[in-house]
Amino acid sequence: MNEYRSAETQAHKLHHADGSPMRALVVDDEETLADLVAMSLRYEGWDVVTAHSVKEALEGAKKFNPDIAVLDIMLPDGDGLSLMKSLRTTHHGLPVLFLTAKDAVDDRVAGLTAGGDDYVTKPFSLEELVARLRGILRRAGKGHSDADEAELQVGDLVLNEDSYEVTRAGKSIELTSTEFELLRYLMRNPKRVLSKANILDRVWDYDFGGKASIVEIYISYLRKKIDVLGPTLIHTVRGVGYIIKPAV
Repeated sequence: MNEYRSAETQAHKLHHADGSPMRALVVDDEETLADLVAMSLRYEGWDVVTAHSVKEALEGAKKFNPDIAVLDIMLPDGDGLSLMKSLRTTHHGLPVLFLTAKDAVDDRVAGLTAGGDDYVTKPFSLEELVARLRGILRRAGKGHSDADEAELQVGDLVLNEDSYEVTRAGKSIELTSTEFELLRYLMRNPKRVLSKANILDRVWDYDFGGKASIVEIYISYLRKKIDVLGPTLIHTVRGVGYIIKPAV
């Protein structure tokens, strides 16, 4: 993963009021998935501890004192709902985001009813997961940033990370979830050229096995909804990738 940090991206990274990193506990018995989530959060500047069972999670939490937890519903020695309750006995009010199976509607309902703060369905976009965690912490008053607001803006294009609303020159733009995540990634890195490989890594499902042509297709979708409303904002840098920048 590209380690380049733009000033604009850094400004939106969450941290504690004293400047220390946010701390996340990631629990999933799929080690590859847990590692990918951890990598994305470390890219955001967070400290992360991973665990693959209820036992490991409880032991890790004692030493780590997490600010937030990402819990798989199904674990080899228990379940995420029971784990959440156990974690909250020693970490009162710990925010929790659940990872659920694609068709497990009952799991999602149970997780939120039991006191979970949010959920994402596997497979998921790593960019969306990070944004959800940022939103949870911001609403809980636990995270601070140098640009402590939910809105991203490039020229007259505005994206609200909390409400999932997008407008250009005051006109509302309806986007699919994938279009929204792609636009958010572009807008969090304004004036920075993003390669197709970088976009695939950060926006698409963690197990996406497709080709880079999918990026071209979705960039086209965004242009038809955004650039038709004014001067071009999304540009192609031939042989390199894409960039979003204010119209001159």
